[in-house]
This record gives sequence, structure tokens and C-alpha cells, in this order.
Amino acid sequence: MENFSLILAIVVVTALAFDFTNGFHDTANAMATTISTGALKPKVAVAMSAVLNLVGAFLSVEVANTISKGLVDESGIRPEVIFAALVGAILWNLLTWLVGLPSSSSHALMGGLIGATIASAGMGAVHGDVLVTKVLLPAIAAPIVAGLAAMLATRLSYSLGRKAEGKAAEKGYRAGQIASAGLVSLAHGTNDAQKTMGIITLALVAGGAVAPDSDPPTWVILSAGMAIALGTYLGGWRIIRTMGKGLTELQPQQGFAAQTSAATVILASSHLGFSLSTTHSVSGSVMGAGLGRKGGVVRWSTATRMFVAWGLTLPAAALVGALAEYVTGLGNFGTALVAVFLIASSAAIWKVSRREVIDANNVNEPEETGEPAGVVTTAIAAVAPPPAGNVTEDLTATIPAPAAQATDPAAPSAATTV
Repeated sequence: MENFSLILAIVVVTALAFDFTNGFHDTANAMATTISTGALKPKVAVAMSAVLNLVGAFLSVEVANTISKGLVDESGIRPEVIFAALVGAILWNLLTWLVGLPSSSSHALMGGLIGATIASAGMGAVHGDVLVTKVLLPAIAAPIVAGLAAMLATRLSYSLGRKAEGKAAEKGYRAGQIASAGLVSLAHGTNDAQKTMGIITLALVAGGAVAPDSDPPTWVILSAGMAIALGTYLGGWRIIRTMGKGLTELQPQQGFAAQTSAATVILASSHLGFSLSTTHSVSGSVMGAGLGRKGGVVRWSTATRMFVAWGLTLPAAALVGALAEYVTGLGNFGTALVAVFLIASSAAIWKVSRREVIDANNVNEPEETGEPAGVVTTAIAAVAPPPAGNVTEDLTATIPAPAAQATDPAAPSAATTV
């Protein structure tokens, strides 16, 4: 470690700062549905998720190796390039957190790395085959696979639970939802914490502190796990509200189906070394669970804004990373200028966020979207099985109230006459 220079230390600290933002940005992936259905209290949920994120960081290094050895040519990378990449990723994470959109921290990191690498060493330094097979294709496939799995699992859950006692079945699904949320947290640590491990290892190789093709050192694994756990514990309440209430209203059965489907997809991708976005997987599963219940509504205006953010993540982070790399090329002055810009921008975003505080006390207040069910939602909901125990509700929903009710508040409601 005799080659551990000042710039390398700055890169490591900045990488851990990104890992911290990754933690609070992605807390919603594991705990939004658990919080929105009331299975766990908000602060208990984020504490549980933080611990499991830390544990998950020690389970594998396959994704870290994809970042540090596969995506770009590490022989032509300087520590300043990694620093520039992290600037792009952090700023995108903070901007999307500010507006409550669950975008991909993973793609922000890789976009920043790609942009900074191209600005420094040219297009040839980016391994296009790895980008396509282990980043872009999983980004498209993950939400589709997780969404379909969650929709089918939701329908199956309601079908199997038709004859179950209402309260007992709901209690069982809540317990299952807590277990599946814990599995997502574990998977998130296994997948996302490794990305920071990979970027730090890449910086260490670039700075000559470790040999090329090295696995992440133990101190890197520990520090990355602790940074993402701390960020998770603080909770990204804005995105938790969007994921838990903004996309659709979930019941315990749906929450269980969504979390289980997402965890399966994420763990499978970690095993294969795919740098998968947990945000894409969980968002897809939440929408699938919303469509799987009869009467469920997906708010497509929110989903559309989210899709736009997904599409912009890679190019936006890449652009900022490339610009930051250009400035760092001016020498120490340029690097200091980029650092000041990052700190000032982060502080400004935080100040703006204080205008509307969202925390554990109001995270379950629904967003005021005013959006009716769309054509797609209505068509799918029409053929989905009804929730167990809601037959009476379905009947009363189709029977108009007596005319007297409109003028006489004392008149009995339709629900009491059926």
C-alpha cells in the first residue's frame, strides 16, 4: 500500500460517499412494500434492511469483478477517471432522490465510469460486449421477468387464499412479506455493495496499490458494506413513498409476491455476475403485483416518469462523468474544482429537499396523483382473480346506491342492504 496517494484516498472516500447514497437511494427496493402494507414500522424496516445489506456484502465478489475487471480496460484508467465517474453517479443519485424517482444507482455508476473512461482513453477502452450482455440486456429483462413473476405469484396467492380465514391469512402474508423483504435486503447487499467494491478495486489497480486482476481486499469489502448499511438505515423516504404508494396500492399478498419475485431475480443475477439494477427488478415486480390483483391500479403517469429516468440514467451520468474527467485533466486545480462542485451541488440539493420534508412519520401518506385507472390496468384487472374475502365489496361496487341516499344522509348505504 506504499503507493496509496492523496488522489487515491480522495477516490476511495468519494466511492464510499456514492455507496452511502446508493444505500438511502435504494432502501425502497427492499422495504417500500413492507412499510406501505404495514408489515413493519418504517424505522424497524430500515434498521433490518441495513443489517442484512452489511451481511450481503460478504457473500460474493462476482459483481465486483464485473465492474473492476470486465466493463473497462483497467490498464488505461487513472484514479482521476474513477473520481470523475463517481461525481456523475452521485449527482444523478441525489437528483433522482430529490424528485422521488427510483432510478438505478448501478447504472448511474456504470454510466459515469463509461463517460469518464471514453473522455480519458477513448471508445476502445470500454468493453462493448460486457456492456451489452451484463448491463444493458439485464436492464431490459429484469423488470419484465420480475413483473411477470410477481403478477403470476399475486394471482396464485389470491387463488390459494380464497378459503383461508381473512385475518389469519393476512397475518401469514405479512410474515412472509417480512421474510422476503429481508431476502431482498440481503440480495441488495450482495449485488449493490459489490459495485462500490469493484470501483474501489479498480481505483486501487489504477493507482498501483494492488496488482491487476485482484479481488477486492477485505478492508474494501468491510468499508463498502458499512457505507451502504448506514445509508440504508437513514432511509430514502422520498423514494420509499413513490415505490410503496406512488406506483400502486399494495395488499400483503401483493407485497409478498413482489418481494419474493424481485429477490429471486436479484440473487440469480448476482450468482451469474450480472450487474443488475435492483431498482428495475423491484419496480417491475411492484407493477406486476399491482396488475395481478383484480381492481389493482398502476399509476402509469408515475411509471412513465420512472421509465424516462431509467432511460436517462446511463447517458446523463456518462455526460457528467466525461465533463468531470475533462476538468480533472487540468491537474490538481481541476480535481479540486470538481470536488468543490460536487460538494456545493450536493449541499444545494439537500437544501431544496428541506422545503418538503418526507420522513418516517409521513412516508405512508399517498401521493396526490388523481390518476384514474388506465386502459391497460383496466383490461388486466378485468381478468385477474378477486382478492380473497372481497366478494361483498365487488358486489356492492356494481350496485348503485338508492336514489334516496343522494339526498338523505340517514338512508342506509348499499353495503348494508346487500
